[in-house]
Amino acid sequence: MSKDVIRLTIPDVSEFSKHLRAALPDGPGHVEMLNLVAKAAGFRNFQHLRAQHPPTPMIDQKRIARAARYFDDDGRWKSWPTKRGLRELCLWVIWARLPARQRWSEREISAVIDEQTLFRDAAQIRRSLIEMRLMTRRADGSDYARVETPMDPQAAALLAHLAEREKAARPQETADAAFVFPRSSA
Repeated sequence: MSKDVIRLTIPDVSEFSKHLRAALPDGPGHVEMLNLVAKAAGFRNFQHLRAQHPPTPMIDQKRIARAARYFDDDGRWKSWPTKRGLRELCLWVIWARLPARQRWSEREISAVIDEQTLFRDAAQIRRSLIEMRLMTRRADGSDYARVETPMDPQAAALLAHLAEREKAARPQETADAAFVFPRSSA
């Protein structure tokens, strides 16, 4: 008899181990169960499994959709969110659109920020980026620079969502512009 290969993807090994452990009365503890599951998958122990497959952050799609409402179809920031978490996601988008390894005067960085926003409050955005440690400035305020840091996964998902939305909006605009009414032959 041939052996059928059945693939099993477990989104959360810890939760899987808890359920398995609950089904086995007087079974091993949680950490022992994690190690047994990891060994069954071909790893030395749970730490080895985790080192080979680092956990991927869960993306909160509702939060991404809420934050995306603060941007227009061209990807420009429309209004300042009152909730800090949404505001920080929006600030990450502005940070990602700033050119890397470049320095600006206050006037120059304000112009770059104003291109990305509709509500034109570059000073507030600059201060917030500095508070989040995404931007630095000299003590005299004469020189601003983007801090290179790994992007927050939620913010990366928002940026991707906005890029898809912009891409979807563009073909429609060109199709509308290309439509020409036929001339009558009278």
